[in-house]
Amino acid sequence: MTGVDRPDAPFVRGPHSEATIPVDERCRVEVDESSPVVRLSGVLDAVEAGRVHDVLLARLSDRPGPVVADVTRLLVADPAGRSVFAEVRREIADWPAADLLLCDPAVSGPGRPDAVLAGVPAWPTLDAALAAVAAAPLAAVLTAELPPAAESARQARELVATGCARWGMPSLTDPAQIAVTEMVNNVVTHARTLMDVRLAPQGDTLHLAVRDHSSRRPTFAGLSPPNRVGGRGLLLIDTVARRWGTSMVPDGKVVWCVLHPDDEAAHG
Repeated sequence: MTGVDRPDAPFVRGPHSEATIPVDERCRVEVDESSPVVRLSGVLDAVEAGRVHDVLLARLSDRPGPVVADVTRLLVADPAGRSVFAEVRREIADWPAADLLLCDPAVSGPGRPDAVLAGVPAWPTLDAALAAVAAAPLAAVLTAELPPAAESARQARELVATGCARWGMPSLTDPAQIAVTEMVNNVVTHARTLMDVRLAPQGDTLHLAVRDHSSRRPTFAGLSPPNRVGGRGLLLIDTVARRWGTSMVPDGKVVWCVLHPDDEAAHG
């Protein structure tokens, strides 16, 4: 667990619990590497909201499954700070096997959608939030760490084939393999870093993501001229996916896409 403490800071009572909260220090963020919990304490204002946003995105990009933000000892100083959790949850909505939950003692019942920090499911105790994480279907996710090498595209396609067979999505095998090949090749050609491939079902849809460690954002300029060689990777993803996008994280990015069987039926 990482974090910085300043025990000499003066304290006030926080609105969410009997815990005392330092009023003159910036928000502290503690990441528990052994669990999905990220603990926040101190004062969250507009300035600190950006740092919290980045830490949560980094944590979500580094591990599959939901992350719990424990705000028991957090004082939210303004609306910009309050909205950061909903903003993160919207940004990861299409990532495979990713979600953000809150532990907020101000919530009177488990999982209320109208929690104090609106837009994010919240539970009044950490035990209740972790029980919700345990109930998530994390078994329905496949991941692989791959090097920036040509053979990684083949390994990613094999991972997709395994997932589509396991989850009963045979019609999505081909389009998903096209999309993941282009995502991986983009890392091999441009980012040249280690990458993490992740895929998971969500209802009838298949969610894919490739996370690398380059800050270079992929560009999409629409249709390529017929005489252009290469540069069609994002066009292919745009063709087979219902939607796709890029999320920048502190030490790289996540390129993701969502595939739906109805789209493949229409193409066929």
